[in-house]
Amino acid sequence: MKSIYLLITTFVISPIFILFSQEKKTYKINTIAFYNVENLFDTEDDPITFDDDRTPDGKDHWTEDIYKDKLKNMAKVISEIGSDVTKNTPAIIGVAEIENRKVLEDLANEAVLLPKDYGIVQFDSPDRRGIDVALLYQKALFRPVNTSTHELLIYNGNDITKRVYTRDQLLVSGYLDGDLIHIIVNHWPSRSGGEARSRHKREKAAELNKKIIDSLFDIDPYAKIITMGDLNDDPDNASVKKILAAKSKKEDVPLKGLYNPMYTMAKKGIGSLAWRDSWNLFDQIIVSKGLLNKDYSSYQYYKAGVFNKNYLANPRGRYKGYPYRSFANGAYTGGYSDHFPVYVYVIKEIKKK
Repeated sequence: MKSIYLLITTFVISPIFILFSQEKKTYKINTIAFYNVENLFDTEDDPITFDDDRTPDGKDHWTEDIYKDKLKNMAKVISEIGSDVTKNTPAIIGVAEIENRKVLEDLANEAVLLPKDYGIVQFDSPDRRGIDVALLYQKALFRPVNTSTHELLIYNGNDITKRVYTRDQLLVSGYLDGDLIHIIVNHWPSRSGGEARSRHKREKAAELNKKIIDSLFDIDPYAKIITMGDLNDDPDNASVKKILAAKSKKEDVPLKGLYNPMYTMAKKGIGSLAWRDSWNLFDQIIVSKGLLNKDYSSYQYYKAGVFNKNYLANPRGRYKGYPYRSFANGAYTGGYSDHFPVYVYVIKEIKKK
């Protein structure tokens, strides 16, 4: 699989990647993305989890035809994230709200994704809804060398017998075109019951995420780390801003620190999901100091975005402009997800021979 090459100047990077100057440099570019795919369940009844609704005889009447249509829609979106620039599907994409490995295999076998030969990293989480996080990667571009899942232990109040069963955090370390990169995929606890009452759960999730990140920094202070996911918090919430200490400006990021490119977007009103006529940017991709260098002999962060093409927005009605979710009012809509995907581009200079 070939990466697209870009021509850019020594001093600045332009959106069109070609500027006139005495010296041009050539770069590889790849997309790394995250997508909450909104309850991607197969039609089989899992006796362990609460998936009874997502079966043909269940409340949602989740038939094989609906499942296949949902897969097709998810594959279409994934195939287009970043493709206008890279001319390729994402090299790496984290996903949330998937039921099991089977739905990922079915997704990767969709016609638009099959030629990309996506590998899968997935572990079953103890989440009561039966949903997990996972990572898809193009085998020709990324080679995992270590994978692990990290359990989030949280409770209702101080009663340790009342555990809240939620998603694990997934860590995948591997080589992107020779560069060691660590990816953490998250889906933090929801705001069910209210933002304030549920806040401690997301702060616990942030503490676990910080612990994973710090363990990587202990090995290498310059480690290239990308933590991504549906955090169910915005960039300025305490979980992200204080516990992760993710900075809004590159120049403020210390060694062993993190940069959150989504902070500025959120301040401009850009969101990945809408609720009660307001936007949130819960879906975030945060990068470490090691990806902010000006030495592009290895992959570095270039820019971030929300993939919010027109077809992903609800075309009509009260929720016009909101993400066009696939299930609403007790029925399948033919839509996509209640979240927009997010992405970052990473670039690497190609040395002249």
